[in-house]
Amino acid sequence: MTMVHIATKAISRKAGQSAVASAAYRAGDVLDDAKYGKTHDYSKKSGVMSSDIVLPFSLKALGVSVDRETLWNTAEAAETRSDSRVAREWLINLPHELSEEERHSLAINFAQKLCDDMDVIADVCIHRPVMKLP
Repeated sequence: MTMVHIATKAISRKAGQSAVASAAYRAGDVLDDAKYGKTHDYSKKSGVMSSDIVLPFSLKALGVSVDRETLWNTAEAAETRSDSRVAREWLINLPHELSEEERHSLAINFAQKLCDDMDVIADVCIHRPVMKLP
C-alpha cells in the first residue's frame, strides 16, 4: 500500500529562490525571468506528465486566462522586499497505483479547492511516479 506524503514549502527570495525558475523546473518548461533577466530552460527535464494553470472560479467567471510565464513574473513583481515569500509549493505523493487520468483528476480537484478557498492561482505539475524500494 502506498503511503501518502504531503509537504509545503515557501519559495523565498531570502533563500535565493525565484518563483519563475522554480515554475520552469517543475513544469519542464522554458520561462524568461524579467526580474533577473535570465531564461530558465528545463525543457529537457524528463518525467513531467502534465502541467496546468488552475484559476479560482471567481476569475474563470470573468473569462480570465494567464500563461505560466506571466503568472510567475507577476508574482515576482508583486513582492518588493528582499526577503519576500513569492510562492508556496505543495508537494504531494499521489499513489502510483492510480492511473495517470486518476492522478491528474485528483491533483486538479485538490488545486481547484485551494484556489477557490484562498483566492489564488495554482500551477499544477504532475511528474511520473517513481517506485522507491525500501
